[in-house]
Amino acid sequence: MKFTLSWLKDHLDTDASLEEIVERLTMIGLEVEEVTNRADRLKPFRIAKVLEAEQHPNADRLRVLKVDTGEGDPIQIVCGAPNARAGLVGVLGKPGDYIPGLDVTLSVGKIRDVESFGMMCSERELELSDEHTGIIDLAEDAPVGMSYAEWAGLDEPVIEIGLTPNRPDCTGVYGIARDLAAAGLGKLKERSHEQIRGGYPCPVDISLDFSDTKAMCKAFGLRMVKGVKNGPSPKWLQDRLTAIGLRPINALVDMTNYITFDQGRPLHVFDADKVYGNLVVRRGRTGEKIDGLNGKSYDVDDTICVIADDNGVESLGGILGGEPSGCTEDTVNVLIESALWDEDDIAATGRKLGVNTDARYRFERGVDPDYMMPGLEYATRMVMDLCGGEASEATQAGAVPDSTNIVDFPYSEVKRLAGVEFSLAEINLALKSLGFWISGSGDTVKVAAPSWRPDIEGKADLVEEVVRIIGLDRVPFTPLPRTGTVNQKVLTTSQIRRNRARRALAARGFNEAVTWSFISAEQADLFGGGAPELALANPISPEMSDMRPSLLPGLLAAAQRNADRGFGDVALFEVGQVFLDDTPEGQKMVASGARRGTAKPQGSGRHWSGAASSVDVFDAKADAEAALAAIGAPVERLQVYTDAPDTFHPGRSGCLKLGPKNTLAVFGEIHPRLLQKLDIEGPLVAFEIYLEALPLPKGKGGRSKGALNASDLMPVRRDFAFLVGKDVVAETLLKAARGAEKNLISDVTLFDVYEGQGVPEDQKSVAIDVMLQPRQKTLTDEDIDAVAKKIIANVEKATGGTLRG
Repeated sequence: MKFTLSWLKDHLDTDASLEEIVERLTMIGLEVEEVTNRADRLKPFRIAKVLEAEQHPNADRLRVLKVDTGEGDPIQIVCGAPNARAGLVGVLGKPGDYIPGLDVTLSVGKIRDVESFGMMCSERELELSDEHTGIIDLAEDAPVGMSYAEWAGLDEPVIEIGLTPNRPDCTGVYGIARDLAAAGLGKLKERSHEQIRGGYPCPVDISLDFSDTKAMCKAFGLRMVKGVKNGPSPKWLQDRLTAIGLRPINALVDMTNYITFDQGRPLHVFDADKVYGNLVVRRGRTGEKIDGLNGKSYDVDDTICVIADDNGVESLGGILGGEPSGCTEDTVNVLIESALWDEDDIAATGRKLGVNTDARYRFERGVDPDYMMPGLEYATRMVMDLCGGEASEATQAGAVPDSTNIVDFPYSEVKRLAGVEFSLAEINLALKSLGFWISGSGDTVKVAAPSWRPDIEGKADLVEEVVRIIGLDRVPFTPLPRTGTVNQKVLTTSQIRRNRARRALAARGFNEAVTWSFISAEQADLFGGGAPELALANPISPEMSDMRPSLLPGLLAAAQRNADRGFGDVALFEVGQVFLDDTPEGQKMVASGARRGTAKPQGSGRHWSGAASSVDVFDAKADAEAALAAIGAPVERLQVYTDAPDTFHPGRSGCLKLGPKNTLAVFGEIHPRLLQKLDIEGPLVAFEIYLEALPLPKGKGGRSKGALNASDLMPVRRDFAFLVGKDVVAETLLKAARGAEKNLISDVTLFDVYEGQGVPEDQKSVAIDVMLQPRQKTLTDEDIDAVAKKIIANVEKATGGTLRG
């Protein structure tokens, strides 16, 4: 919502400075987002006078001007405006000045071999209006050399406030002035309640026809003014509209725009000579169309409220007027409309058609119902003042609904809800100054909200009004008590795990991504979702119709978008929620990552030492283990299983489990068939970690970390090679070796698998490296041999293998 300072002072009698007004607006909940001044961008432009205007020697439509700038010698300017002449006083732009209407910065130029040292500007070039038939032509006594913005009175601040949806009363400057007056920053000027006596019955009748369906229009007021003379609106009105970013059109249209922003009451004007028969407000019919005033055409149906005459649809009710019945400079007889529309239907129609107008913005929030007919009177008077004419009697269809809302208000609620004590006189004054009516005495009174405050529903709303008007600075400052002890951790276990997973993955070269929680139904099916209960009732688009069962669809698509733009070696991760069903338990927190191309942890791209290798399943496994270690999972106890989802390649994927049933992570290469269906190019590897699957850590009795389990003795390494069956999983062998002597064996790794000459056809050779870490004494040969025998025995028992000779 934008308005100028002088516009505000039309309704508010105040001596407060701009700084005080801005501060008070924010204090009462009308947060000021920006204060601008048109003079800032027009500051370089000066008033100048044309001394001579001679024909350009090389162009018939150009003139060479000698221009007095008020500073030193005249300068030469080449100009093509038809009204350029000697004696004209206009507005000059010099080299280096920025022309907002052209989006260019002037420089010294040569036009048809004649140098030009500036530019005489038109109103459109300075974004003052759409006038571009000639350069600005000022009065002869305009002071040459003076700032044009200062002389023209354009040096005025424009205030923009951010309105919350519950404050429709402040969608007009008058409502904002009312709030400031209530806050003690001046006196509200009463608006005119003059009623215009009609000289004849309105020749056009209006009716509401919704048969037995819900009424989309509550009430409709109409009046004709005949014999008007339409044309450009007065300069003060054009300046107001231009200051807030609106384009002046003609007096009738500008008047409706002005009242929309001034009073918060949207109106519409029809050219009465273009309306055939009477007007009816009804539901649209399939096949009907309307050409809007915005130059676009819209199809309507029975979910859209329209205003129609005998020729068909003339207007989208409460949103947009139609071009065929729009007012032009040839308009002689005008119909003025002031109506009340259903808020929900206005919002639904606007979303369906994709139309955003100032009228829709106000009607879908709720306008003052009691001002419907007074607003029509206000508009009638303004039309007659600007364009003349004779008004008819006003006619009305429907009935303005009763807006009475009485709330029982205990004064004690102010202290209970706001924590501050105000006197009864202060509370009553704050409410009455806002237009509330108070009845009764004692500790509880009845308070009636004014018609322009549909957001007031209960006593808590009244407390909010009292506190914001009297002042939030009156709320006492109360520091939190000191407990004398160190507070417990603030973050939950889930939040800590998310943060640690993010840091661990970022440290491994990943970039964090944030993708949509919605994916297409096809993608949901491919990744194990697609349940009917997870389909959105009102999706943004067909590509976002289902809640995601996995983070991978978004990450894979993001990786492909990067590849399409020349960045094929990417590593992306995301921490977010997935949805397995529509219950709270089905909403899981997951950390997921994907690598593409050569984006390995040690770096991506080509290297001088040799060809870069592509990412593989072991990179994904290492990423998953690193993130699991960061969140506190016992990585050394995790088991690798091969029952990964169909999303992954069956021979190049796995699951990390804590026991046979508790899956902590899945990893692997994305299945080629899935990539083909998604139109994504590989190679791509990925993983998903289920953060909530890890058991909660056990509580500790104290804050100490426990004794350091380190040794200053040298470790001992021994290699073993076993002959086992081809179907034996290496993890089974490694687990058996680790369990042979837990106090001494610190690590077991696989370093070779061999099949071929010297090994039976149904067997394979598996070689492992075992590290022994002594704790108390240096190991003797006998100690090492004893451990070796235990390892061999454990492996033979678990796998049926034998030590290779």
